[in-house]
Amino acid sequence: MATLTKTEFSFPGQTAVYHGKVRDVYTIADDLLVMVATDRISAFDVILPKGIPYKGQVLNQIASKFLEATADIVPNWRLATPDPMVTVGYRCEGFPVEMIIRGYLTGSAWREYAAGKRELCGVKLPEGMHENERFPEPIITPTTKAAEGHDENISREEIIAQGLVSREDYEQMEAYTRALFARGSQMAREKGLILVDTKYEFGKRDGKVILIDEIHTPDSSRYFYAEGYQERFEKGLPQRQLSKEFVRQWLIDHGFMGKEGQQVPEMTDAFCNEVSERYIELYEHITGCRFEKAPEEHLADRICANVLSSLDQLKK
Repeated sequence: MATLTKTEFSFPGQTAVYHGKVRDVYTIADDLLVMVATDRISAFDVILPKGIPYKGQVLNQIASKFLEATADIVPNWRLATPDPMVTVGYRCEGFPVEMIIRGYLTGSAWREYAAGKRELCGVKLPEGMHENERFPEPIITPTTKAAEGHDENISREEIIAQGLVSREDYEQMEAYTRALFARGSQMAREKGLILVDTKYEFGKRDGKVILIDEIHTPDSSRYFYAEGYQERFEKGLPQRQLSKEFVRQWLIDHGFMGKEGQQVPEMTDAFCNEVSERYIELYEHITGCRFEKAPEEHLADRICANVLSSLDQLKK
């Protein structure tokens, strides 16, 4: 299996590089970013030991499609997609919070609710809800954006009181978050899917709040199949879903939740290929397009050549 799990590029004018959990971000002349979506996969804030074939391509191409499809309601950082695994765009000053919006009670929110919590990030939760039930209205549950380790839940009031984001900017981020979720939900419905929850990241450039990073990918979002949702909900059955949650559940079933002393279970080639097929399935469902696998050979050389060409074009 050919996967890209590590990059060490040196582009002309490069002033910094950041290796994240999944993306490697190269700063050019302190003004542009070259964001490489690798095939790494993380869960519980831990980078898993093996890459997933075509995962980077899936993430990058879905994000590129949705950034383009939402540019009329929210300004974003993207300038070009020169390679199936790369986006080039403006460098922005990122806010140290992630905007998580939830349309349904599931995942970590359900786990906390089932344990008795009735408030999440300052948002009151109704009594008597069940797993995978739709909220009366989508709720926003922000987290801090940790440079290392786990992100932490935080309320709107705490974000503003601590000066992490000004009130004016936070209100703008909230409005953008709701508008993006509405557009993403509409696009999902058209493809027979439910956008269950997702996260957005924002930054600032030239005094304006800008959407950055990826959106509506299986790493940042959870999707259910619309067909059969209601019947499964009424019977208390697990929902058919397209997201990274099944990877988290697989890890939980094998005794791993990212806690100290726990060991990541063995990831067989068969398991990695199954994860890859799920990512490709989501791509085809949410975009309505057939996934075209980019050549696997010489991934780093291909990316480097395509980025250099793009940077030359952007200079003109």
